[in-house]
Amino acid sequence: MAITGAAELLATWEAGLAEAQTGRALLLHRTARPDVDAASLPVLPVGEREADLFTLRRALFGERMQVRLACSACGEDMEFDLDAGEFARSLGVRGASGRGPGGSADGGGSSAGLVAGSVVRVRQDGWDVEFRLPGVADLTAAARAADPRAALLARCLVSAARDGAAVSAGDLPVPVQRRIAEAVEAADPGADVTLNIACPECGEATRAELDIASYLWTELDAWARDLLLDVHLLATSYGWSEPEILALSPLRRRYYLELCADV
Repeated sequence: MAITGAAELLATWEAGLAEAQTGRALLLHRTARPDVDAASLPVLPVGEREADLFTLRRALFGERMQVRLACSACGEDMEFDLDAGEFARSLGVRGASGRGPGGSADGGGSSAGLVAGSVVRVRQDGWDVEFRLPGVADLTAAARAADPRAALLARCLVSAARDGAAVSAGDLPVPVQRRIAEAVEAADPGADVTLNIACPECGEATRAELDIASYLWTELDAWARDLLLDVHLLATSYGWSEPEILALSPLRRRYYLELCADV
């Protein structure tokens, strides 16, 4: 993944200001994967997107992630650091390089090398089911339905048969649906990024989702606003244009800002 320059990142941030959370996540994914057609990104397996965003986050802001979480039992604020690389590896999330073709079958494998249309296969008690790993577009569409679970099942079901006879998604019994969910989780573990943190005060564990898209957007927003303040100060002091200032390396910008403070 090529490191995006300051001007390009600012353009991404500016475009994201007018977007809802889903749109911002897509903009960040486009930044992480400029090699992929934008229309193809929403159909990649969810874990693939999470891996790409982890890689982008590490490239832009480093390995250390500061997390703040309220204990669900006593309400105590918990602040701690995560190593983005170690955390990603613990989930089976890989870096942006090392992609390969193919998917997983019978619920095996990990998120490495998943591509759009990757399928898991479940065989149980005469049932033979093929299910496509959901992408962000699938989750977004299903969330609008009255029954999101049923909508996602119908949307991603490739084929289903009982003793050789084809059946529809609505005919799948709960145990088979559960096996499908287990197979998808095993094949795409990075799709569900959660924390399970023990409170240092009461000892109770708090389980919470780590939304890497929201986390990364918050960091990008803070970075962009700080950078624009730097541009304002340097433009005021030296009369330089925004492109001229953004073309400076971060180190040179910092030295010029220090000189401004000394005046």
